[in-house]
Amino acid sequence: MELSLKEIFEAAKKQFAELINIQESDFRLEQIEFKKEEKAWDVVVSYLQENKNRGSSAVSVFSFLPYERIYKRLKIDENKEVVGIYMFSESK
Repeated sequence: MELSLKEIFEAAKKQFAELINIQESDFRLEQIEFKKEEKAWDVVVSYLQENKNRGSSAVSVFSFLPYERIYKRLKIDENKEVVGIYMFSESK
């Protein structure tokens, strides 16, 4: 299955366009891997989101920052359709 990086990026961006403001979110394609057995692309994207923990009593090095980077894992099939969105974790 041949999809270009641009096609994968556009499919992922299209999925999130209704949820976040793509132009202001610093939307990034972080990781791509083709899974032969699933015939799908495993993709990690990230974007900036307003930091909901800012100024909270929770002690965090990053709690003072106005934005936090969110990472999501997607599965994209050969038709450029997103067939799954998952919490991203580096552990497999």
